[in-house]
Amino acid sequence: MATGIIEKLEDVTPTVLRAMSGTDNARLRSVMEAFIRHVHAFAREVKLTEAEYDLGIDFLNRIGQATHHSHNEGILFADAIGFSTLVCLLNNGNAGATETAAALLGPFWRANSPKTENGGSIVRSATPGPGLFVACEVVDVAGNPLAGVEVDVWQSSPVGLYENQDDTQADMNLRGKFTTDAAGRFFFRSVKPAGYPVPTDGPVGDLLRAQNRHPYRPAHIHFLGFKPGYKTLITQVFVDDDEHLESDVVFGVTRALVGDYRRNDETESAASGVEAPYTLNYRFVMEVGEAILPKPPIK
Repeated sequence: MATGIIEKLEDVTPTVLRAMSGTDNARLRSVMEAFIRHVHAFAREVKLTEAEYDLGIDFLNRIGQATHHSHNEGILFADAIGFSTLVCLLNNGNAGATETAAALLGPFWRANSPKTENGGSIVRSATPGPGLFVACEVVDVAGNPLAGVEVDVWQSSPVGLYENQDDTQADMNLRGKFTTDAAGRFFFRSVKPAGYPVPTDGPVGDLLRAQNRHPYRPAHIHFLGFKPGYKTLITQVFVDDDEHLESDVVFGVTRALVGDYRRNDETESAASGVEAPYTLNYRFVMEVGEAILPKPPIK
C-alpha cells in the first residue's frame, strides 16, 4: 500500500500527486497535477542543484517584492519569457478565427481612463512629439460594424514612458476611453509613440542582462475593446518602421498587429482635414463571446 513516506527519489512525484487527488475542483486538480509533473520533470532534466533552487526561490520572492501599485513585476516576468504571449495566442484565435490578433495586456493598463469624445485628444499635458491622428473601426467576424464598444487606449510618450512612470506627465496623459459610433468607428488625436525599455531595476532586468538580451519594446499603442456579448479584445498596434519590431523583448509582435503609421505631407493633411504629420487607420474584429475585463495590473 502506498504511503506518504518517501523511500526513494522516484516516490516523490506520485506521492505528491496522490496527496492532491482529493481536490474537489476538477480544473484545479487537472492544472495542479500537470504542473507538478512538469516542474518535477524539469528539476530532473536539468539536475537542479540546491544552490540553483535557492536562487530560483529568491528570484520569485524578489518578483513579489518589486511589485507595487504602479508596477507589476510578475506580469513583466511572464512577458519576458514569452509566457503571456503564449497564453494569449492559445486563447484568442491563433487558428485564424479573427482578422485581428489579440496581444498581451502588459503591465501598464489602468481601468479608469477618462472618457473622451471621438475626435478628442488623449494628450493631457505638454508632450513634445510628432502629432498622430488615429482612425479605427470595430466590426464583427462578418464585417458588420459594432456600435457601443468601449475602447480603452493607452500608450507611452515619445520619450518612451507611460504617465505613471513619469512625474512630468499629467495623470492619465496618453490614456482615454472611447465609444464606437453607429458605424463602429472611433478616432482621436495623440502623438506618435516611441519604443522603450521595460523596467530593468528588478529581477527581470537581472535575467535579461544574464541572457545578453536588450530590454526594448517596439513602439505601439494599446487597445482594449469591451462590449457585452463579445469577447473582450486586448491588443496592440505596432509602428511599422521600429528598429525592434523583430526583437520585441516580450515577444508580443504578430504580423497582424503591425500597423501602417503613415506620414502625411502638407497637401494630404490639408485635403483630409487632419492636421497631423502621421495617421494610423486600423480595423479591429471582435468575436461573439463572454465580455470580461481583466484585473488591472496597476491602479
